[in-house]
Amino acid sequence: MNETQQATLLAGMEAGDRRSLARLISVVENGSPGASACLARIYPQTGRAFRLGFTGPPGAGKSTLIDALVQRLRADSKSVGVVAVDPSSPFTGGALLGDRVRLSATTPDDGVFFRSMATRGSIGGLAATTSEVSDVLDAYGMEVILLETVGVGQIELDVVAASECTVVVLVPESGDEVQAMKAGLMEIGDIFVLNKSDREGADRAMRELESGLELRSSRDSSWRPLLVKTVAATGEGTAELLAAVERFRKHQKDTGEGNARRRRVLREKIRAAAERSLRHELWTASGRGSLEDAVDQVLSGDGNPYELAAAMARRFAMNRGTSEREREG
Repeated sequence: MNETQQATLLAGMEAGDRRSLARLISVVENGSPGASACLARIYPQTGRAFRLGFTGPPGAGKSTLIDALVQRLRADSKSVGVVAVDPSSPFTGGALLGDRVRLSATTPDDGVFFRSMATRGSIGGLAATTSEVSDVLDAYGMEVILLETVGVGQIELDVVAASECTVVVLVPESGDEVQAMKAGLMEIGDIFVLNKSDREGADRAMRELESGLELRSSRDSSWRPLLVKTVAATGEGTAELLAAVERFRKHQKDTGEGNARRRRVLREKIRAAAERSLRHELWTASGRGSLEDAVDQVLSGDGNPYELAAAMARRFAMNRGTSEREREG
């Protein structure tokens, strides 16, 4: 994508064209040429949206809860962007569940933009470019951005680095709370939601959650996580959840802890962007032929993956250094 095409795409997005928005998100998600330049151009327009992350075990009702929250936020005239991360197809790299019917009640609303993304090998619960896609939605003018992790039961820690507040969604069924503690979810939540709280065992589950949080380390924060009961299917408890989020935002502002969190988020954003850039440069410079040659060497017994990989990295570093010296000269 050349500079003229970038300018046209950005102008369309800034004018409120949803098709331009969707196309720019695709450019960013796919790491297409011009993606970094576009992100750099829109970055001054970011920082206005509040980013709220949701994680939790499969079947906890995260999508249904987000749907209910979107409806309540729209009733308050808030524009909302939703980024839901789905498992990837091992063959196409696309989102396996990206074509499912989601957020049916709010899809026709111009004040809502929903995007399903594939993990594409990322193991932290979010796609590699979720934070950047959130930047696009932020620059577009969305006031609230809801991030939903893939929810496959692994340690989904990326959501902490991509959101300003992390909501852990659990259900009363036996085992979920114990699994959450083992998976580390108890350590990352700012607010805990017991969804489907109209089911049997909800009161017991709340007591277990309270006990679990008593044992949680402080993470250098004075915030004590709040517990909220919801029934996402009916919208019950969503007002209380949003009130809890506002209490968290006020606490972050009053104590200054929000500044420390923003530093952590920016640190992770810069680190991840630098690593993606280096990976892209490495494989662009090396070419597929070099990788295939290395595979052939291993298969023929002339080398091993580790030494060949290290040699490729050294050649890349040397060539990169030579190119930079030539430009400076």
